[in-house]
Amino acid sequence: MLSGDYMINTNQENQTLLHEFFLLGFSDFPKFRYILFLMFYLIYLMTLTGNLLILVLIHNDSRLHTPMYFFLVNLACLDAGSSSVTVPRMLADLLTDVRTISLTACRAQVFFFIFFADSEIFLLAGMSYDRYVAICHPLHYSHIMSWEVCAQLASVAWALGFSHSFIQTLCTHRLTFCGPNIIQGVFCDLPLLLQLSCTDTFINILLIFLAVLLIALPTLLITFIPYIHIFNTILRIPTKEGKHKAFSTCASHLSVVFIFYGTISFTYLRPAPSHPGISDSLVSVIYTVITPLLNPFMYSLRNKELKGALRNTLHKHFHIGTDIRLSL
Repeated sequence: MLSGDYMINTNQENQTLLHEFFLLGFSDFPKFRYILFLMFYLIYLMTLTGNLLILVLIHNDSRLHTPMYFFLVNLACLDAGSSSVTVPRMLADLLTDVRTISLTACRAQVFFFIFFADSEIFLLAGMSYDRYVAICHPLHYSHIMSWEVCAQLASVAWALGFSHSFIQTLCTHRLTFCGPNIIQGVFCDLPLLLQLSCTDTFINILLIFLAVLLIALPTLLITFIPYIHIFNTILRIPTKEGKHKAFSTCASHLSVVFIFYGTISFTYLRPAPSHPGISDSLVSVIYTVITPLLNPFMYSLRNKELKGALRNTLHKHFHIGTDIRLSL
């Protein structure tokens, strides 16, 4: 009998209901477990450091207290949270041969992953609207994108993400699991969990389809349609410097959108594979580990204001350190 199982009697037959699963992860590569651990640990450390640095720089520099950086603060929080849902567990699994996870913990991973991912989808749409107003209606920007409007957009993003995640996770409670108990991935992703159910998953699959049809696609359109007007406005700018400056404010956002939607679509919009393999784990690593790392670097390396704030912060602390040494 599988570890963590228990028996119940039904009118027809005995069934073994599972309340523990085994995360396969990268168990096919035992020789590389410590190399993978070190690599993912460093990536996770850089992810937290990069996003925390953005939060500190924006908080300390009053010149960055603008709507664009307000949304960037929210994005940094979502990236740090999304990475923390999966990576610590992944690191622990690389150091032990016991990769079991309870059904309760599995549902918790499903909930928080969908929550952070959905909130980021809605937030990226809000950031797209912010860029549209900034470039297409610069004279009315401060009036349209007031702090009240920014707070409302961010609150709606977090609230919608929570609501959808709660519904999807709640519907997993109607499922029973009676074997197999091997999750072919690095964390409890909803499609992988549904494949293990011995209950009809039609309602759950329908909810995912409706989420794509009613949430993901409309939000994707809301994210990209403003760029039609943005690019038309940029093309009418007479100087090359003006065009470059306007486009540079959108390039980071577009890069994040393409990477995020690309990896998520590979997992949720394709037919479920009959035999998930290492490619699925690698894609999961991209959107749970790599993307949260890339986002802060995309925004910080392309953003002159953030780089200027970083230089000012380092210069300030350098002089403080120098004064202390001189006084000693």
